[in-house]
Amino acid sequence: MAIDTTTSPTTVPVREPLDDPRLSTRDRLVLFVLCAAQFMVALDFSVLNVALPELGTDLGMSRSALQWAVTAFALPSGGFLLLFGRIGDLYGRRKLFLAGLALFGAASLLATLAWDPASFLAGRALQGLGAAAIVPTGMSLLTTTFPEGPARDRALGISGTLLSLGFTVGMVAGGVLTDAFGWRSTMALLTVFALTVLPLAPGLLPESRTPERPRLDVPGAVTVTAGLLSLIYALSTAADQGFGRADVVVALVAGLALLTAFAVVESRSQAPLVSLPMLRRRTVAWGNVGGLVTFSMMSTVVFVLTLYLQEVLRLSAFETGLVFGVQGVLSAVAGSRAAKVIGRFGARRTLVGSLAGQGALVAALLGLGTHTWSVWLATAAVSLASMCHLGAIISYGVTVTSGVPDEEQGLATGLVTSTQQVGITVGIPLLGVLATTSDDLLSGVRTVLALDTVIVLAAAVLVGLGLRGRPASGTVEAEPVGTR
Repeated sequence: MAIDTTTSPTTVPVREPLDDPRLSTRDRLVLFVLCAAQFMVALDFSVLNVALPELGTDLGMSRSALQWAVTAFALPSGGFLLLFGRIGDLYGRRKLFLAGLALFGAASLLATLAWDPASFLAGRALQGLGAAAIVPTGMSLLTTTFPEGPARDRALGISGTLLSLGFTVGMVAGGVLTDAFGWRSTMALLTVFALTVLPLAPGLLPESRTPERPRLDVPGAVTVTAGLLSLIYALSTAADQGFGRADVVVALVAGLALLTAFAVVESRSQAPLVSLPMLRRRTVAWGNVGGLVTFSMMSTVVFVLTLYLQEVLRLSAFETGLVFGVQGVLSAVAGSRAAKVIGRFGARRTLVGSLAGQGALVAALLGLGTHTWSVWLATAAVSLASMCHLGAIISYGVTVTSGVPDEEQGLATGLVTSTQQVGITVGIPLLGVLATTSDDLLSGVRTVLALDTVIVLAAAVLVGLGLRGRPASGTVEAEPVGTR
């Protein structure tokens, strides 16, 4: 049931910070299961990238068709997030989480054993569908299991760290596994992960759902799912083929039209899939803006740096992986400290400061050139920028979910994870194409990094202004956008 927050600003009391926010043994096991599942999904975003050429040769897929190895996963994983998040709210998050794990494991096995392009792409699409069930329900199980305050901040810090680390580990592990055992080993790794987590989950995870059972908003579900599918298809295809193709233009226009229709449907629905008053909360609206920018701009930096390191500095794939390995280690360090930073400075200041730090460190990459020392600049700057990026990821998750009732946590976390998916998808086609189409790759990379810097620093200012006036420590604002 949607909750009206437009009547007046309110504050929601939060448990007093504990002197010792350490987790119990059972809490640690619950967190392990939820984070292992999120890590597995993050791995799937990147572990296959290095293996694509070998995969294409083995299965007889053309270079243009290889984009579907990524797009087939991205479409359902992003398109169904909001729908599955709400279904989990209404009918049981634990049930849907377990179903998603089982589907993901079976789909990974199908992709491992694929005998032709169709069977492989079917496996990837089913992986994406399983991920769409795992991610929002896993996040909402985390936020409903751990109470708002130090325990939740710490849990979100660990989860966010593993999410970022999973993407980086996937880039390194994909190359190692493919060289040693072939491309099928990357999909086999995901199968093993799913089979490890699935038996542990039923006995540890509590069931949670809304106390009431309103009807599912079918028109809203259809329009938002179709709109996200169209938008993600357009952006994913444009990343490789450009925006000039007719199907990209049609999908982009259709996606925007369907999402506009979704907003109209939600404004008239008695049991909306997305509570518009929730979207008017300053914490939800501006927190997601910060999340969208940090994900989209950092994924763009990683993309153009990969091109720069291999095509300008002539590093091998393994050496490039080492650069991003350092990035992953420092990201893990940042994630382990994020909860304490948020506890001291607050989620708003941490989010704004992290965005500002990310932007400033990306600006340092404008000094890259053709000299050997540039690899050290690239390693240091992208690693430190990733530490700030990790702080932004965790603090925006805390910001968006703070003060949201348990019965709407699936919706809030669905918005968080949708922002992640769209952010990862949108950055590369919008900015990365400037590097790939430039006659001088180094010049194109610098152009992308300059625009990236401007966008992140501008977002830091806007988010800071949008979230100004947060209440003192101990309460979480539930004030809608526009009440000041």
